[in-house]
Formats: sequence, structure tokens, C-alpha cells
Amino acid sequence: MEQQQRMITILGPTASGKTPLAAALARRIGGEIISADSRQVYRRMDIGTGKDLADYQGVPYHLIDICEPGTKYNLFQYQQDFFDAYQQVKGRGAVPILCGGTGLYIEAVLRGYHLSPVPQNQPLRDSLEGKSLAELTQLLTELKGRTGSTMHNTTDVDSCQRAIRAIEIETYNLEHPVPLRELPAVSSLIIGVSIDRELRRQKITQRLRDRLSEGMADEVRALLAEGIAPEDLTYYGLEYRYVTEYVTGKLSYDEMFRQLEIAIHQFAKRQMTWFRGMERRGFTIHWIDATLPMEQKTEHILQLWQ
Repeated sequence: MEQQQRMITILGPTASGKTPLAAALARRIGGEIISADSRQVYRRMDIGTGKDLADYQGVPYHLIDICEPGTKYNLFQYQQDFFDAYQQVKGRGAVPILCGGTGLYIEAVLRGYHLSPVPQNQPLRDSLEGKSLAELTQLLTELKGRTGSTMHNTTDVDSCQRAIRAIEIETYNLEHPVPLRELPAVSSLIIGVSIDRELRRQKITQRLRDRLSEGMADEVRALLAEGIAPEDLTYYGLEYRYVTEYVTGKLSYDEMFRQLEIAIHQFAKRQMTWFRGMERRGFTIHWIDATLPMEQKTEHILQLWQ
């Protein structure tokens, strides 16, 4: 079984310590890290997306800083980019280590979703303009019922823009039920980093304080100064939504901090819901306690791998 597995996947909620673990493991086994984070693909969005590039300590990484802020990177593009990076890593004789918290991206490449690039449907977008997130979510749920889709979990549609894009994709798939470029499923040992809920909350709050003190608001100001529209930044959700509203005067600092802190806690909860859903859908996830010493965690993974 282990000989057939071609990759190691490390997943877990935000602030669980996935990246340092993936980097430590990569150094032990000659691995390269392929990011599974839907926002770390954007250049110059460093603090808000938590790239923490120092954690890699020289380990090669992929699918970070590959597109410009203001653009809309999507699951189809990720699947293609992942497979290209995966083939390159394998070609060098290194072990691919998929690491991140975007459950939809992880499941798409492990299962081999059959996706097609979906063009923008302006008449549909116009018809959805002005609807609330609750109304859009209801429409999306109905569409998914018709298509049988398991994509677009609530983790991925936490704004009206994202919900409209999801509806656009599901509508296209309903009208054009033809898979285009089909990519194979990838066999992987899946490691989940488990962290106690209260400890996770403490880490999230401390990390938010740290990132704000490191200049997250200045990062947003710099992106706005480049000419990126505020609504394009808020599209990326979480830090970029609330910090943009603070920088543009819609929220006070305290309001921003309080609302963002709650939103990140809710996001981490939704991530765990997705991972538990993966288990129900047939994936075996080997959970490891986040508080164990790094050496112990890597040894445990190596035992499972070998």
C-alpha cells in the first residue's frame, strides 16, 4: 500500500502548524512542498495570507506567488498547476508533499475532479446583482442538488462575489455536462494536524495580533495604492475583507479586530467540517496532535509512510 502512495498530504485548520511540519518532513525525506492554499497564490499578499516563507528554511515550494492580486484564481487553474508541479517534483526524484488548509483544492487533486474552464456569464451575473449572500447561497444549494456537485462548500463562498462565481460555475456545468481535460486521482498518505479547539482559538488570536503588528494594514494600503479596487481585495475574504474595510474607514480598528477574529475562528471550524466530510467521503486521514514535539510528529509520519 505505502509503495503505491506517491505523495504525502498534510492538512489541518488554520494556525495548526502545518507548514513547519511539512518543511521538517521534507528535509528528512528529500521532499518538495506543493501549497494547497487558495490565497497564497497571489504575489505581495504575504502577511494576510500567512505565507510565513521563513518556515520553509530552504525547502523548495510550489504554487505560491504565481499570480497577480486583483485576479480571480480558481479551482480549475489550481488543478492544472498542481499536476504540472507534481510531475516536475516526481521527475526530480523528490517526494511531493501537498500542504494546506483549502479542503476543496486538496480533495480536487486527490480525487481527480473533472473540471472545465468556465467563462463569465454576464447576463447571469446581472440577474444576481443585489441579492443577499443568504439568497445566493440558497440558489447555489438548489443548483448543486441538480448537478450532484460536491464543490463550493460554505468555506469557499463567504462573499457575494464568490457565491455568484460558484453559481456561474454550477450553471455552466448543468448546461455543458462534458468533462474537458481529465486529470488522474493522486494516491496519497493523508496526515491531519489536530489541535484542541481552545488552543486553536488562542493561536488564532495571537497570530492575528502578530500579523497586524507586522504591518498587515500597510500591506493592504500598498495593494490599494497599486490601483487594486477595494472590492477586489475584499473578494479574498477574511483578513483582506476586514482590513480593507478598516483602511478605507468603514470600520474602526477595534471593530476590525473583533470581527476578523470571529471570522477566522468560524473559518477554522468550517475547515474542520470539510476535513471530517472528506473522511465520510472515503478518505483516510491519520490525525497527529499538533502539540507533540516536531521530531515525534515527523517520526510518526515516516512510520506510516514506510
